[in-house]
Amino acid sequence: MAETRSARRRHLSAQGGVGGGSDRIGGLHDDLLIEILRRLRCAAAVARTSALCRRWRGSGLWRHLPELSFRGVAPGAIEAALAQVALPNLSLLDIEITDRLTAEAVASLLRAAARLDPADLSIVVAWVVQADEMAPIEVPSFPRATSITLRLHKLHLALPAEFPALERLSITSGHFDTGALISRCPHLRVLELIHCWGIETITVHSATIEELLVISAQLRGVDIVAPMLKKFTLHSDVSVDFGMSLLAPEVENLSWKCWSHGQFLLPGEALAVGIDGIWRLVRMELGTGRSGFILGLDIGRSYCVLQERNLQEMFPFPKISILELYLDTRGHVYGGVVLNLLMIWNGIQRLKLVIDRDMLKDEMCSPDCPCDQPQNWRSQNISLKGLEVVEIKNFKGCGHEVDFLKLLFRCAPLTKVTVKLAPNVIPDSRGCKVKDVIKVFWANPSTDCHVYNKRGIEVCGFHSKKKVIYRSASTRCSRI
Repeated sequence: MAETRSARRRHLSAQGGVGGGSDRIGGLHDDLLIEILRRLRCAAAVARTSALCRRWRGSGLWRHLPELSFRGVAPGAIEAALAQVALPNLSLLDIEITDRLTAEAVASLLRAAARLDPADLSIVVAWVVQADEMAPIEVPSFPRATSITLRLHKLHLALPAEFPALERLSITSGHFDTGALISRCPHLRVLELIHCWGIETITVHSATIEELLVISAQLRGVDIVAPMLKKFTLHSDVSVDFGMSLLAPEVENLSWKCWSHGQFLLPGEALAVGIDGIWRLVRMELGTGRSGFILGLDIGRSYCVLQERNLQEMFPFPKISILELYLDTRGHVYGGVVLNLLMIWNGIQRLKLVIDRDMLKDEMCSPDCPCDQPQNWRSQNISLKGLEVVEIKNFKGCGHEVDFLKLLFRCAPLTKVTVKLAPNVIPDSRGCKVKDVIKVFWANPSTDCHVYNKRGIEVCGFHSKKKVIYRSASTRCSRI
């Protein structure tokens, strides 16, 4: 007969399992019990597990743990627990508080943590009660700490004289002097500054730093001198007077994402980064790919007076292998601005050009529109000796677009050109003469050329190796 549940409970109780009697876990050696508690990490989990073992309750074994984690614990209980810790030098102290704290309470928590001198410290305070005038809170030196993570909501931090052993530092939402911080970390290798408020210029002069991450709402400048820097990540809005100085000869991994949304001065007037008069920079993204650095630029039409900036004056770009341009043209001529950008980065190997990806309604472009000035861009004969692969998306087949294709074939040793038609374009319809595109391809038989419709179906193509053109039978571009 199957054993009933009540019988099983009596059986476990008699053996010292759940309930009364001498429990088996409680009979383990202290060192083994401490190791079990250490692997639980979280204080709440330790408390739940202690309920299974009478000896753990009130024994204070947790006070000897080298690693402590407090998550979802009341702030007062955390400080009371820290005051009872018997081990003076912790390996890890991890505290996360979701309750609202005053600046004074945060300072008290930092002092309590400093008494335990952890090697790895993480303190996250989600909300800090803001006052009209808040004095800076003092950050202890934590002499043994090699890694510190501080996420303290909008607090002004007063730094210690030195972090003598610190190698990794991450600060979120704090306010401090970055230059002073770096000078006080003689062994710092990794630095993360995330949404640190009130800091307009990031200054990092360090002989040891290898990785730098900066995420900011608004920056006016970046000043870096770091001979050992290998990886630099920057995500930020940038002002029109933004400038970056980067002296890092060993850097090999760059990831920049910068937005220029414009600063509104008067109603209807914005100050943004201008490019070629009528265009403005919306976003700049620099990344590291297999074949080198990839530069992406979002460029849109501007309707206000701009402060025009040379992008190379703002950013110390490395040698670019791939250029990706996202143009919001609204139907305007783009050949001139793209040509100027190609002249700036004339060593690129691949060009990706995406036209009007939002497919907004085209504007009326007058014959003397500044977008097509000067018109001599069509007859330019510059050297783009590195450019081999071109992809154009949302191609409408207008006359100026065909002229731009001719320019690329004339100036660059292209090996492959891919044209993807805009969704609202029917091959060889009025205003889209695919036959004109095919004629350009036919005149350059050494290049692989392809045209695709909005569904991704190849309309026509030319394979240089096979020396043959093939076309979709369903389109009128089959006769050229």
